[in-house]
Amino acid sequence: MVSHVATSSNAQQPSSSASAPSDTSSHPGSTLADLPKSWTFTSRLPADPKFPTPADSHKTPRDEIRPWQVKGALFTWVRPEGAKDLELLGVSPTSMRDLGIKEGEEKTEEFRQTVAGNRLLGWDAEKGEGGYPWAQCYGGWQFGSWAGQLGDGRAISLFETTNPSTRKRYELQLKGAGLTPYSRFADGKAVLRSSIREFVVSEALNALRIPTTRALSLTLLPHEKVRRETIEPGAIVARFAESWLRIGTFDILRARGDRDLIRKLCTYIAEDVFDGWESLPARNPADDGRTPSPLPTGVDKDTIQGPPGFEENRFTRLYREIVRRNAKTVAAWQAYAFTNGVLNTDNTSIYGLSIDFGPFAFLDNFDPQYTPNHDDAMLRYCYQKQPTIIWWNLVRLGESLGELIGAGPGVDVEEFVEKGVRQEAADELVSRAEELITRVGEEFKAVFLEEYKRLMISRLGLKVFQESDFESLFSEMLDTMEALELDFNHFFRRLSHLSVLDLETSEQRLEKAGVFFHREGVTGLQNTDEAARKRVAEWLDRWRTRVYEDWGPDGNDTARQEAMKSVNPKFIPRSWVLDELIKRVEKDGEREILDRVMDMALRPFEERWGWDEAEEERFCGDVPRESRAMQCSCSS
Repeated sequence: MVSHVATSSNAQQPSSSASAPSDTSSHPGSTLADLPKSWTFTSRLPADPKFPTPADSHKTPRDEIRPWQVKGALFTWVRPEGAKDLELLGVSPTSMRDLGIKEGEEKTEEFRQTVAGNRLLGWDAEKGEGGYPWAQCYGGWQFGSWAGQLGDGRAISLFETTNPSTRKRYELQLKGAGLTPYSRFADGKAVLRSSIREFVVSEALNALRIPTTRALSLTLLPHEKVRRETIEPGAIVARFAESWLRIGTFDILRARGDRDLIRKLCTYIAEDVFDGWESLPARNPADDGRTPSPLPTGVDKDTIQGPPGFEENRFTRLYREIVRRNAKTVAAWQAYAFTNGVLNTDNTSIYGLSIDFGPFAFLDNFDPQYTPNHDDAMLRYCYQKQPTIIWWNLVRLGESLGELIGAGPGVDVEEFVEKGVRQEAADELVSRAEELITRVGEEFKAVFLEEYKRLMISRLGLKVFQESDFESLFSEMLDTMEALELDFNHFFRRLSHLSVLDLETSEQRLEKAGVFFHREGVTGLQNTDEAARKRVAEWLDRWRTRVYEDWGPDGNDTARQEAMKSVNPKFIPRSWVLDELIKRVEKDGEREILDRVMDMALRPFEERWGWDEAEEERFCGDVPRESRAMQCSCSS
């Protein structure tokens, strides 16, 4: 059943992967005050006309900032509400290093007040000048329906900062910092429960080398009572990303017919988020030797430079870059069984990041139709459908960029820039845009499959992908996992410990098959221990053969096992672990447990973490039967 292999054959059309944290040892780190800061986003793009300048927003009483429709703009100047009696619950040391913040800074009052929104770094209130916080405007397709204006309803960005060593620029943002014009009917707050989940999973995904937004700190607001299903304590997550732009940012502009702002946003993304137009993918080889499509009316063919296939202009290449990044990220989700839970277009990153964590989960037992979102009755966002849904969202982006893509070489002709395509040329433009989007869909599928195969081969301890691996190893492994109700990530970690020398005979393979079963034994309808062992043993025989092919006649057990353990985590933040963590922090008042779980999340490939060995093994061991395949709501 190939359909179980990350839905590769079911995707109607199927960023670079994250890398290990950079070495920042050459830079000792800065205080928050001395951290280099910029406000490129707000300097390049138009602000809400209600507050043309930061001073206009700052002089407005905070309680007068309520939801409204924001048009002709991509953000609104707005400051955090501020918090009283705060408690800094946790800080990610990896995030501190990646941002270039010096060790120990998290113990200062300035750090505590800044990450809670009480102190604005870079803004001179007396002079009414300097860098100022903002909230983004965007829209979105939610569960397949247009939702209109959404935006940062409880997230407020403080500033951008560039790490002096890595030269990577990040935008620091507070989630749960209060009402903004985009809060609609909400309160601008975030509850501790969901904040703990986002704090841990952001850093866990990064440690797994899956592209993601990040989390710097978690602050408890013990006296802030927030109403969701019940009354819960509030919290603020200080989080950061290379960009917080989403497909939904383009959705709202397209819905409002703001073609000029779509062009400006594209230019900002290419020049200030990515590394310039020249860094985008080269012209698609499929263009070579193609017969050019008709030119838009009013474009002189003598102005065209380059070979046939000229219609793939720089905006098409920008689209392809965004598509490629998202293809690689969803491939990583499938390879590590991460399920986002709410893949609306406002939750799909332009940069190709895992973003906005609500009812997410890692699979326990392998179930392709699992969704962690108990409101997703139609299974729209289940694990199996994630590649298809990401492509659906990217088609929406293609529609927003359609005029620019379809214009081909005429995209910079003055008449087109000012007035758009002539009515008599509209059909030609639409046809060309549709053709290009379809072709980019094939690229999405190819990039997705290539990345998925690369990750799965690595997880299986092999060196080179063979075409037969897809059916004989990948598909059969996933079918077996599903039929026998085997734990997805445990399977790979336990496989990492096996020696191929212990799998020489059928008797040995039958014996070793048992390491993949739950402690209660074989589960699943009509499965017996004998039949289950036989099925796993047959797969182990095929895997053993492939190991010999790639590693030599002795399988090179030591090197292969170490390589496998470096990509197959022992610990992942499963739903039951996070639920227990939330209870122990919120209800029982434990604080140290948060640091311990975060340490495990930051170093997921270790065997030991140096605290309570029994507790570590419990968090890494069998998921309690009653806690498998948990679901939760979108409320946060």
